[in-house]
Amino acid sequence: MRTSTASGTDSPPRLSPFVRLSFAVHGLSAGALLLAPERWRAAVAAIAANQLAITYGSVWPRSRLLGPNIARLPGLPEARVGLTFDDGPDPEVTPAVLDVLDRYGSTASFFCIGRRVEAHPEVAALVVARGHRVENHSYSHPNGFAFRAPAGLDAEIGKAQDAIERATGQRPAYFRAPVGIRNPWLDPCLTRAGLSLVSWTRRGFDTLRRDPAGVARRLSRRVRPGDILLLHDGSSARTGSGRALVLEALPRLLDALAERSLSAVCVPRPGATA
Repeated sequence: MRTSTASGTDSPPRLSPFVRLSFAVHGLSAGALLLAPERWRAAVAAIAANQLAITYGSVWPRSRLLGPNIARLPGLPEARVGLTFDDGPDPEVTPAVLDVLDRYGSTASFFCIGRRVEAHPEVAALVVARGHRVENHSYSHPNGFAFRAPAGLDAEIGKAQDAIERATGQRPAYFRAPVGIRNPWLDPCLTRAGLSLVSWTRRGFDTLRRDPAGVARRLSRRVRPGDILLLHDGSSARTGSGRALVLEALPRLLDALAERSLSAVCVPRPGATA
């Protein structure tokens, strides 16, 4: 796990090696343009290629170019997969998800939006009381999260940390970026907050699809031990009957995992085992 620098005893957070290399590429290219203008095509090509790599690192959720990123369960997960839910808590859906998990003896990590935790602290507390984890998914889940400067990222992360700790008595260890998109400044911000980034291996697109069986099949097809699966207890699509799709997809998923002798668990905290 990362260590917070709040005490002032740790070294300041650093940008990832790739981001530092990117600064060097831009600096050297700018210098080449000044010293050898006739080489402008090569300099512009280097900058363009680097920008494409940064874009890839920003929009591809599992990329590690911009810093450490947990996309699979750490260690040797054996017959386990990580089960995660985003965008809650939802006062109607989240307790029903917990009931399903209880029936199957499964645990999960809930990446919650701080503002929703403030609106429904009793639901966030219920998640923890029933043996699951509440993690940080930003305070307001802004569409432009990846375009924010470090101060804006710090505010989104810190406000969510505080809201979750007030509601549950536990401070999150993990962060998931809204929509999985981030920028080069996020990793130092997470280091300051004592958080590690978690993405996913597979997602069900249950906020868009209206076919519970298809969502479960997408998650379980070719699933391997250690995969991290993504569903939503907040923002879940609705079936034709108006029921949250996740409530119909989740039992199908857990049945499919059981057929493969796989158990669903929360993402283990640093130093713990799944």
